[in-house]
Amino acid sequence: MKTFWLAAAATCALLTAVPALAQTAAAEAADAKSPVARPETPASKPEAAAPAADLSKAPRMGSWGFDLAGRDTATAPGQDFFQYANGTYQKALVIPGDRVSYGAFDALTVLSQDRLHALLGKAAAEKSAAGDQAKVGALYRSFMDEAKVDTLGAKPLSADLAAIKAAKTKADVARLMGKSQHVFGGSIFGASVQVDGKDPDHYAVYLNQAGLNLPDRDYYLEASFAKQKTAYEAYVARMLALMKWPSPAASAKAVVAFETDIAKASWTKVDQRDDNKMYNPEETAKLAALAPGFNWTAFMAGAGLAKVDHVVVQEKTAFPKIAEIYAKAPLGTIKAWQAFSLADQAAPYLSKPFVDARFDFRGKVLTGQQQQRPRWKRGVQLVDSQIGEALGKVYVDAYFSPEAKAKALALVGDIRTAMKGRIERLDWMSPATKQKAVEKLAAFTVKIGYPDKWRDYSKLTVREDDLYGNVNRATTFDWDFRAARLGGPVDRAEWGITPPTINAYYNPTGNEIVFPAAILQPPFFDPDGDPAVNYGAVGGVIGHETTHGFDDQGRLYDGTGRLTDWWTPEDAKKFAAEAAKLGKQYGAFEVLPGAKINGDLTMGENIADLGGLLLALDAYHASLHGRPAPIIDGLTGDQRVFLGWAQVWRGKTRDDAMRQQLVSDPHSPEKARVDIPMRNVDAFYAAFGVKPGDPMYIAPENRVRIW
Repeated sequence: MKTFWLAAAATCALLTAVPALAQTAAAEAADAKSPVARPETPASKPEAAAPAADLSKAPRMGSWGFDLAGRDTATAPGQDFFQYANGTYQKALVIPGDRVSYGAFDALTVLSQDRLHALLGKAAAEKSAAGDQAKVGALYRSFMDEAKVDTLGAKPLSADLAAIKAAKTKADVARLMGKSQHVFGGSIFGASVQVDGKDPDHYAVYLNQAGLNLPDRDYYLEASFAKQKTAYEAYVARMLALMKWPSPAASAKAVVAFETDIAKASWTKVDQRDDNKMYNPEETAKLAALAPGFNWTAFMAGAGLAKVDHVVVQEKTAFPKIAEIYAKAPLGTIKAWQAFSLADQAAPYLSKPFVDARFDFRGKVLTGQQQQRPRWKRGVQLVDSQIGEALGKVYVDAYFSPEAKAKALALVGDIRTAMKGRIERLDWMSPATKQKAVEKLAAFTVKIGYPDKWRDYSKLTVREDDLYGNVNRATTFDWDFRAARLGGPVDRAEWGITPPTINAYYNPTGNEIVFPAAILQPPFFDPDGDPAVNYGAVGGVIGHETTHGFDDQGRLYDGTGRLTDWWTPEDAKKFAAEAAKLGKQYGAFEVLPGAKINGDLTMGENIADLGGLLLALDAYHASLHGRPAPIIDGLTGDQRVFLGWAQVWRGKTRDDAMRQQLVSDPHSPEKARVDIPMRNVDAFYAAFGVKPGDPMYIAPENRVRIW
């Protein structure tokens, strides 16, 4: 089953990658490492997972926007700023058993879940509801009827499993792989309809490498993940046995070997970050010559794309290698792989044995999660991922005011003004590139809170007695919606995440920054709190997404969203040199014993964090209009900006989940997102009296100067 996104390039999100519009694992056992949850109490203890009595708003952090009690004042800011700002909170924090991480972001996520839970409970109880709200209620009821799901056992899989068993040739399998782009199933190649990076006014079909069911190729190839790979083989065998597949243990061994070969041929996530390398237009008729051994005609027909004559191939050099692996593999191995992929994707919507098997591996083994999330939480996530705008519309009506939107737009304006000033003051960039950078900034589209145009779900069928079918139909509905737009104009009003999501993103082909309603509350934004903290928190978030338009990949797109080179060679060389300096700082940061940050994988997010902090500080200074900043609880304005940034990143992550993040996620761990940017900001040294010899100190000539 394929997940979708609306931009050709990797969209730059504040946290983990932006949730796809149709998401196969929405209700899976392992909780995706997500953003925010309810802010913590002034006593700095994590809040319980139970719904809050008052869901109307997120509670304030401390008395003016910052949790003073959460600091560790025994640690000097110049020694370890993250510890200074958050140490007491960190010490008291215990990750709930059903989560892989917890902190400021997770607290707001919990609040969103509680709010959606209340809204869904009401929708599910109103069986007389009509339109989208009837579908919302029916989908939630279909998931929450656990007794019926358990009674069905593996029966929902029967038709899809029979199709796999009936395949006589590899061409038959290739057709099923094409079909799996819009229903449950697996494929060694993926297809999606996205905005064309070289023609951002139109859509194109993109093809990408696929076939790996572990989080990253490193899980197959690196000795440090040997334990997880062994457990994975046992999990494959367990799933095959649940489906009564013949010789499950032997089949599982062959499946893992098949995926290991694909992993060897696959591009790394660092390679996949290069948007120019990932854009390779090709005539569909020539795919057979590019990657012989795979029946592309059958694949495209199965995907419903038989009439498409041009595609964009992404990991181009991997395609012939993966196709060759497919051609050489026994048909039985490929069919066993497809059967497992089907069950692995569908498990969250099947009976308890499937749910437990998936959680035991993807939850416990891969992330260290101790307990399965309550079913209602998984149901909330399912509805939000499948028909999220129908649910989001109700959320906005209940929890997001026009006043909040207006204030957020004003903050965005402040940050854009700060960015324009930074561009104009750069001493390393030529006037020609500066002019185009300013033009790009001026062309930014800003989306706040919720879409101006909501999705129409009237043609989607949702039945309260058919959970498996509901998820399949919702995914097909989304696929058909996107495929129907091929050849037509790009919908600039579309959103990639729903209003209750705690995240934000920059979309390069749309040249747009997007901030959903749920993130515009404490600890990010408190309309009655200290402006300095607001600038450091939500101002830093806005600055982060703004800087993404000018990070190492975002800078490759012009103001129209076109992937094109608008830099002088000299400017590009200077930029790359500074970016490399930043990459080395992150690459030296040890997160766990023997596990360091990949500075190349996280480059774009690291640049955005540094830029976001600088822009937040500039915007705060401008907001004072020459007046001195007030002192609050002995803290200066600049100090409170830095503390506001640090506060939003406080939290803990389980070790196994952290090791997964380090190889698969373009975002650095929270502590690095605080300490490393601080060390490159001159004002930080003045604000806290950081001196040579302090662990946080970097000599001025070695500080990174990008934006």
